Amino acid sequence: MNDLVRHRQIIDLLRDRPFASVRELQEQLGVSAATIRRDIDKIDQSGGARKVYGGISALDGAASQTTAFARPYDENRDLAVDAKRQIAELASTMVMDGDAVIVNGGSTCYHLGVKLAERNVRLFTNSMPLAAYLGEHGKCSLTIAGGELYREPRVIYSPSQPAFFASKFFLGAQGISADGLLESHPLMVRAIQDLSRSADQVIVLADSRKFSIHARHAALPLTRIGVLITDDGLSDQHAKMLEAAGIALRIAPSGGLTG
Repeated sequence: MNDLVRHRQIIDLLRDRPFASVRELQEQLGVSAATIRRDIDKIDQSGGARKVYGGISALDGAASQTTAFARPYDENRDLAVDAKRQIAELASTMVMDGDAVIVNGGSTCYHLGVKLAERNVRLFTNSMPLAAYLGEHGKCSLTIAGGELYREPRVIYSPSQPAFFASKFFLGAQGISADGLLESHPLMVRAIQDLSRSADQVIVLADSRKFSIHARHAALPLTRIGVLITDDGLSDQHAKMLEAAGIALRIAPSGGLTG
């Protein structure tokens, strides 16, 4: 398969979805990661799509305008993994010893919870995978949400307000727009709204591809967000949107933190 054929297949794929990771394209096209990265560079230079951290994104106005459906947890977990880990690493520096924090379900928040596993903190989570990990490997004080287990999106939820109050609520989002944090799953919308009322500060962990995803429901307005941590693929347009809403923007370095 020559370069032009691969480029056309990548662009065609982005007609139906807002983002494709290097790993996905490598598996689908049967070439090396280095080849995919070169393809992404050339497509970005030609204006056919936009290079972002971990993969390639459809241009605004193309697949980004379609309504997204929530990916299964296992599928979403394997997207933009490096960016998620770096975002989680930066987020962990915002947690002080003795803090009480809420860590919502989701793959980026899972990475944050792992980094807090042995810290001297009180941690509340509704995430089944994170609770299982912390129960086996963690030393932090752990409180698990009570209620019914929803195997997809792997959260535990009860309509009653949790009896846990935190200085910080860390959460992800399926998508982000001027309307706020976007989710397709109604359960995630309710959980986010409920937990946000139990925390002083809302901190969003979202890799830059989330700004190309338009989901059905606004879970929280931008004005409720105190800090948003993302990667260096964030566009100037979206950075200005966040700053106009009064959100403190922090960019995780692409090489990870040192020291």
